[in-house]
Amino acid sequence: MTLVYLIAGEASGDLLGARLIAALRKARPDITFAGVGGERMAEQGFTSLFPMRELAVMGLAEVLPNIRRLSRRLDETAADILARRPAVVVTIDSPGFGLRVAARVKPRGFRVLHYVAPQVWAWRPGRVKRIAREVDRILALLPFEAPFFEKAGIPVDFVGHSILESGADRGDAARFRRLHELRPEERVVLVMPGSRRSEVGRLLPVFGEALRLASLKVPHLRPVVPLAGPVEETVSAAAAGWHPAPILLRDIGEKYDAYAAAEAGLIKSGTSSLEVALAGVPMVVGYRVNPVTAAIVRRLIKVEHVSIVNLLAKRRIIPELLQEDCSPEKLSATLVELLTDPAAAAAQRAGFAGVFDMLRPASGLPSEAAAAAVLRALEPA
Repeated sequence: MTLVYLIAGEASGDLLGARLIAALRKARPDITFAGVGGERMAEQGFTSLFPMRELAVMGLAEVLPNIRRLSRRLDETAADILARRPAVVVTIDSPGFGLRVAARVKPRGFRVLHYVAPQVWAWRPGRVKRIAREVDRILALLPFEAPFFEKAGIPVDFVGHSILESGADRGDAARFRRLHELRPEERVVLVMPGSRRSEVGRLLPVFGEALRLASLKVPHLRPVVPLAGPVEETVSAAAAGWHPAPILLRDIGEKYDAYAAAEAGLIKSGTSSLEVALAGVPMVVGYRVNPVTAAIVRRLIKVEHVSIVNLLAKRRIIPELLQEDCSPEKLSATLVELLTDPAAAAAQRAGFAGVFDMLRPASGLPSEAAAAAVLRALEPA
């Protein structure tokens, strides 16, 4: 049996890991898996070394209070790899944890692939030299990442973006409205505050107040909040006090129907904005981090946009309201515009159209392309 060791640290990586397991198992039924993952990987029969939610922190100020626990989990993961002797280690996104594990095991002779290129092209580009020592190959989701890393001597496979496999563009609006008994006048607004404890804690009060302000100008708003496993209880408790009252989605299967029913979205920056764009939902992106983290990032960031849609388009299709601009007043004003000005919503949808062709691999599905890259790594050098 061939053992592939997978390490995912947050919800998006967990989903990538689940699709990768399915694609690898289809190609090579003899492969077994171990490592760290979440609920979606567990659905594929994967047993996690410890609960993945323990790794769902981000930013300097968020990591520091958890440093001792994270260090212990780092030691535990590296020791497990040394004991199990997998044929390849695949770290999936979450470079803060995954690449630290890689730095420990690669010098011991393990082949390491990192799935989802670290965004050092956006900030801290000098770190690419260190990454070159930590991994053997990168599996990149975005087409412009390959030249950047290859210049530093890191082989790259552009495998395409897994968002194309999500089904986000195939929801059923009528089914969603029927299921939740929405009146004809009710207008669905999609609200996605994130999947990390640190980000939802900062965004939930702001998003809630933005919705209240927007509802004063646009009657019959109905927020819909898909819940992410690691922060489900936190989001449920905070959103329970919102007005208008939200619909909380615990069933992942309902999420894409909600996308189809939504007229606009209030979305945190990240992969979720790309998924919502695939569904054709016009949105405003908001994001806040700890002020200390923000001050550091502002000095280091090298790109004009934070939204992947805007980065790919090389222009601002989606409004980005970050840090002090991520205020209830500014978010609600932009949301109201999308709900009341058909031209503003149509301009976003038109901009989405050309972005997704850039995200397709040369052939097959992204998960199949990623699995093929892992299988090549299993071949004798």
